Amino acid sequence: MVLQSSLNPEFTSKTHVKCRQITIIGGHGRMGRLFREQLLEAGHKVNILEQEDWEYAGQLLSNTELVLVSVPIKYTVDVIKRAAKYLSPHIALCDITSIKTQPYQAMLAHHSGPVMGLHPMFGPSVQSFCSQKVVVCPGRNHEAFQWLLNFLESQGAELITCSPEEHDRLMVYIQATQHFCRLSLGVFLAQADIDIEQSLSISSPSYRQEIEILKRLFRQNPQLCVDIMLATEERCQAIKSLANTYNRLAKLVAKKDREALIKEFENTQWFFQQI
Repeated sequence: MVLQSSLNPEFTSKTHVKCRQITIIGGHGRMGRLFREQLLEAGHKVNILEQEDWEYAGQLLSNTELVLVSVPIKYTVDVIKRAAKYLSPHIALCDITSIKTQPYQAMLAHHSGPVMGLHPMFGPSVQSFCSQKVVVCPGRNHEAFQWLLNFLESQGAELITCSPEEHDRLMVYIQATQHFCRLSLGVFLAQADIDIEQSLSISSPSYRQEIEILKRLFRQNPQLCVDIMLATEERCQAIKSLANTYNRLAKLVAKKDREALIKEFENTQWFFQQI
């Protein structure tokens, strides 16, 4: 359990905004730490509740204005259910997980107060929220979160409002299949045991960019990457479909079927010409 606070109990000297009391469940995780640091820097009070702190949950969750849930995907719904038992109707509850529908429904079902879902569209390695996108899924009593949204915008974040269902549908392609593509390429390059530094010395800009993306991916916690791919059945099915596409195209390459590959390319051109 970590108790941290700003110096002024009502208003910060830097921004002249009201100091808020916040509890982050999972505040020692990388994303939780980022939010904690940014909120503390703005002058807010931040408490942390970790797995070993549930004996203090009554204190940490009842004397706060906002509870942020920042735990691994597979634990999010259970943590929401557990935390909701301690929350009075005036406390705002928000998750910052990369899937939205299930946590959103759990918050609405188990907490009678303000509810909202957030998805920071960036990794915890960023230094600030400046120029970063944050998806907002309004739930109940949206006005209770206005100060938080104002804070994010004041730090330079771009807020995008979206329903949980639409968010999750798009994240199948924005996150899950992209993680699989890059995991596959990373595994392939490692198996080939190529000299990455030598390849970069004669590479194109797009190759260097791809290697940088792979380096960032493989610096992450492997459980996070895998959980993003396996989070929903829709994600698993999309990845299976993508793998089937790879296999179909690879068979054309194996047969050296130039005309069929050109046709695949041309049939897909129209899709990207619409952008």
